[in-house]
Amino acid sequence: MADLPGIKSLGKLHGRFVHQRRVAVLTELLAKHLSPECRILDVGCGDGKLDLLLRSQVRDLHIEGVEILPRPDCAIKCSAFDGAHLPFPDSSFDGCLFVDVLHHTNDPATVLQEACRVSREFILIKDHVAETSLDHWTLRLMDWVGNRAHGVVLPYAYLSSAEWNRLEGNLGLKRVFSERELPLYPAPFSMVFGRKLHVISLLRKAND
Repeated sequence: MADLPGIKSLGKLHGRFVHQRRVAVLTELLAKHLSPECRILDVGCGDGKLDLLLRSQVRDLHIEGVEILPRPDCAIKCSAFDGAHLPFPDSSFDGCLFVDVLHHTNDPATVLQEACRVSREFILIKDHVAETSLDHWTLRLMDWVGNRAHGVVLPYAYLSSAEWNRLEGNLGLKRVFSERELPLYPAPFSMVFGRKLHVISLLRKAND
């Protein structure tokens, strides 16, 4: 999608009316899967504000992040990484968190394999599922409006249910929870931008 003159205005509107609600809803949904005192790595943590909210919901949660270009004002401790290799020893964390990150890479298997290496127990993912051309174009529009103004790379690499299943199986991950009815948007926008396009999945390593 080419840039349009109003892209910055659209980005501001998205931040005001969508982003804040999204962060609040995701905090509630993700916190249910995090145990007190667990140690989490947020891969692609952005500004870290979601992580601060998770800390307020989960007792003694230790969470730090990694980013290709860490923001100087990030709300949590954030390390730089090259987008593929996580700069931590094996089993450094109880789990890894990915929130709308994997569809920004063309090689999610490599990143997830690294997450398995540095995690002792689980991977918690919020991402998208695209089964049809309409799904793809809806998600592309959402990604463009929400991220283009921030210079985020947009490969639009959305996976279908079958592709998610194959990816998880190849990495030896067992899906123990999955939810696609996420109330991220108010009516009537949920009828267009909801439609089970979003998913939260909790994956455990096979040796657990």
